[in-house]
Amino acid sequence: MEDLINNKQEQLSQSVVLKQFFSNVYSYMFLALIVSGVVSWYIAESGLIYDWFYNIDYVTGSASISPIFYVVVFAPVGLALWMQARFHKLSFSALMGMFLLYSILIGAALSSIFLVYSIGSLVSTFFIAAGAFAAMAILGYTTSVDLSKMGSLLYMAFIGIFIAAIVNMFLGSSMLSFAISVIGVFVFTGLTAWEMQRLKALASDASISGEDKRKLTIIGGLTLYILFINLFMSLLNLLGGRD
Repeated sequence: MEDLINNKQEQLSQSVVLKQFFSNVYSYMFLALIVSGVVSWYIAESGLIYDWFYNIDYVTGSASISPIFYVVVFAPVGLALWMQARFHKLSFSALMGMFLLYSILIGAALSSIFLVYSIGSLVSTFFIAAGAFAAMAILGYTTSVDLSKMGSLLYMAFIGIFIAAIVNMFLGSSMLSFAISVIGVFVFTGLTAWEMQRLKALASDASISGEDKRKLTIIGGLTLYILFINLFMSLLNLLGGRD
């Protein structure tokens, strides 16, 4: 009887730990989405997008992409890798500052979507992406199937998509863009399930210190945010109605 009570208490305690961990993870993810959304909208609506990201010749009417745009697009990649590799040594406040900077940079990089797509398309695609993301997150959290092998393969596909997207920035191929988006939908939904399972294991790991788990909630929020943004952009390219 005593063992039964102890097991019940342990399960309840574990449930509280998981609930608190994922509450923080999703709080950071939603914070990043809000920051990016506001920054993206403001840069597009204020006209700063033309001042910062384009070199416009008002005599000939020609325009070229500014080097600042490439810095804004590629800087988040290095920042995210740095955060994930060094979170043990970074303070919580430093990690949080880098997380917010990442959100701002992504918002700036995505500001052009307000010039290309209608608001209706952006909103509807956002909710479609949110529904798909939520379904896969629940699947990853609840399934007892080990998704680790699938995750490794999907991350390899993610790297391939990333490289192909960089190449297509210069090629401008609509067929390649379509293929990247279709593959991306499957890759990012699958990675969402895998990441949720991985985060659940980390949250349950008693060997990880409380401070490191606190930092991992930021890293978890960052990772889920990245997956959601990529899923949203893949769906937007497939379903969005351009202005």
